[in-house]
Amino acid sequence: MKKVEIYTDGACTGNPGKGGYGAVLIYNGAEKQISKGFKNTTNNRMELLACIDALKMLKEPCEVSLYSDSKYLTDAINKGWLSSWIKNGWKKADKKKVLNVDLWMQLTELLKKHTVEFIWVKGHNGNKYNEVCDRLAVDAYTNSAVFDDTEYENVKNL
Repeated sequence: MKKVEIYTDGACTGNPGKGGYGAVLIYNGAEKQISKGFKNTTNNRMELLACIDALKMLKEPCEVSLYSDSKYLTDAINKGWLSSWIKNGWKKADKKKVLNVDLWMQLTELLKKHTVEFIWVKGHNGNKYNEVCDRLAVDAYTNSAVFDDTEYENVKNL
């Protein structure tokens, strides 16, 4: 399996508000940057979407080291929350429904294809690629076309 490093970050102005994500994929010394901005979303959705869209870029199963400053993302995987949510019909331990199920379901499918190690990095702490991803995320919602996060719009109106 090819070994790939992925760095991701999501950002929002307001929560909810305009948001974006950025990701850097690194394979064999080559780097690819991706980003996208949204009109109305949340920070957690952007953190998840950065991870999802980066993994979707991989054309074959890979061994991935994924770096994120999102405890929401890394803890959900590393502490087994995601597995529990699935087992409990997308309910948390407090019996409340899990937020962002649409994205967690997409991520779950991608994790069946790739072997991914989730590694938490402290944000805004001088990590080169975390800083690049943050800049990509902010630029995505301030300086480029922004899209509708239609699933967020659907969920918030329930």
